[in-house]
Amino acid sequence: MKSPVSPPGLKLVPAAGRARILVVDDDEHNLLAIRTVLEDVGDVVVAKSGEEALRELLRGDFAVILLDVYMPGMDGYETAGLIRGREQTKRIPIIFLSAVNKETEHLIRGYSMGAVDYVFKPVEPIVLRSKVAVFVDLFQMTREIQRKARAEQELLDANLRAKAERLKAERALRLADQRQAAIIGSLPIILYLEAIDAAPRVPKFVSGNFTALTGFAFEAVQANPTLWLERLHPEDRDPVQEALARRASSGALAIEYRWQCADGRYRHFLDQAVLLRDAEGGPLEYAGTLLDVTDRKDLESQLLHVRKMDAIGKLTGGIAHDFNNLLAAVIGGLGMIERRIPLAEEHRKILAMTQHAASQGTELVSRLLAFARKQKLEPAAIDLGALETTVNGLLSHTLGGMVEMRWDVAPDAGHPYADEAQLELALMNLAINARDAMPDGGTIAISVRNAEVRQQDDLGLAPGTYVVLAVVDSGCGIAPDIIERVMEPFFTTKDIGKGTGLGLSMVYGFANQSGGAMRIESNEGAGTRVELWLPRSPDATCRPRAMAFAESTTPEASFNILLVDDHDGVRDTTMALLEDLGHHPVAAADGATILQILEADPDRADLIISDYAMPHVSGVEVIRRARQIRPGLPSIIITGYADSSAIDLTEEDVIAVSKPFTPAQLRDAIHKAMEPRFVH
Repeated sequence: MKSPVSPPGLKLVPAAGRARILVVDDDEHNLLAIRTVLEDVGDVVVAKSGEEALRELLRGDFAVILLDVYMPGMDGYETAGLIRGREQTKRIPIIFLSAVNKETEHLIRGYSMGAVDYVFKPVEPIVLRSKVAVFVDLFQMTREIQRKARAEQELLDANLRAKAERLKAERALRLADQRQAAIIGSLPIILYLEAIDAAPRVPKFVSGNFTALTGFAFEAVQANPTLWLERLHPEDRDPVQEALARRASSGALAIEYRWQCADGRYRHFLDQAVLLRDAEGGPLEYAGTLLDVTDRKDLESQLLHVRKMDAIGKLTGGIAHDFNNLLAAVIGGLGMIERRIPLAEEHRKILAMTQHAASQGTELVSRLLAFARKQKLEPAAIDLGALETTVNGLLSHTLGGMVEMRWDVAPDAGHPYADEAQLELALMNLAINARDAMPDGGTIAISVRNAEVRQQDDLGLAPGTYVVLAVVDSGCGIAPDIIERVMEPFFTTKDIGKGTGLGLSMVYGFANQSGGAMRIESNEGAGTRVELWLPRSPDATCRPRAMAFAESTTPEASFNILLVDDHDGVRDTTMALLEDLGHHPVAAADGATILQILEADPDRADLIISDYAMPHVSGVEVIRRARQIRPGLPSIIITGYADSSAIDLTEEDVIAVSKPFTPAQLRDAIHKAMEPRFVH
């Protein structure tokens, strides 16, 4: 190849923004020579094969491609075909390099594959530089034209945007008043101007949707100047008049009051005003706002109700805990008398009557705990067919012949996820309430359907799928002024001796503890609808209802038992009961004493029974420390405070017994705790 010489008049590409030239040849000497010839024309990129050339084309744009015809593997013709078949590269000029085949047939094939020219080896530098420079200049000019076109387009776009922004600003200015009026009209607020000496009180100007807020046209207020005062709530009339009198001296007004709208309903308004003054400081007029705060007042009322119910629940749970201890001592003591003292028949009747009263106290505590949401629940998927059969059976003799109960279960109704026994009890309470509301008979309708909550609703339900069980009657209904109180414990509208006032409170507590809610709708004289919203079980099948722990078949045995309970009455009666069951108990009022006994003789006890709630050290902690002294020591917790989260002892391998308990319940718990000792 001849040494490179710049041809006369050839325009070289400046270094900045240089075009790129792709040279494809499998001969390194050819690549070096061509790079040397063309390095002043543009940035030369070399490739030794068609595949490598295609990879380079993916990395950027080129002004021209010099492509050797004959290469091993993919030849120049095939490479050119692939380049022309790609949208991004099909317009790049291709110059074929060939050392042979100058025949017309081969030239035509090259041109058909997309070549724009042929250069034959050995390459004449001046010819090659001239041909390549033409395409480089064309590429640079095209790029410059595109740059100017983009710049012009950007300038045109900027001008169009500027014009559009000007038009938008002009339109915004024209619509400002309309938007402001629309915004004020959509809000529960009225802007007003009122003369200083207006008597009676009538504004001279209002802005906002006065009619939507009050139900009256502003012209009606102007025509009847006493309308505003006449429709004030009687209880608010004097405070408002006093506030208006103070406004004259203070120059400001801020007061809430109830005002009767055209539909007859009272709404809560926040009325605020300030005194405007002229340039000399003289009083001019009052400017004020009238804001509808009814929704806020309703939310405040709901919040107060929720807080009240929560406070009552905490108080109730604490009372139930103490009451359970008392009942445990009473029931245990009565059991001791029955077992240890021979009684005449008349004395046995008195004892039976007392035991019955104590059992009623136990049921009362259970309802209190249900309201306080402290009962231990065992939720599972509930079969609605089985639920209907069970509830019908339980109520068949309770409702009487004048009340009919009907079920309407939607075909697609899912399985509620709740404690089945507590749900049965809740439905029974609601059905009995419905029966009492229909002294002349009627129909109790229980319906079941699915419901979807997409966002936090007014019942406090989290988003999700629920099963709604509705109990509807056509009875006397509930008065609006007491409907919010019917869920409070001990509140009842029934005659003395006809009810405890715990039925609805128990249902309310059960629904909330189950992750659901309770809703009451009632019209006085037209019936009541109570809805239980319970989470829907994701399981399509229901497991069988758990059976109560059956009496153990383990042979009777005597055990050395450590008993700890800080309540004297419960401790003494439990100790006596253990002795009656044939065991050998050692009792203490605190965990420290029991632990000292165990430390002195780790084999002293076969079983430890501890109260759950005790000062200083809880029953669970006593058991943990005891097991550090004696690993694997069988243990039972007794508790009068049925907080399911507090006594979830599954991982502790501890059996829980709720106070008050019967001798059979305690015996079964001991058998269950000791049963592993009798299994191989």
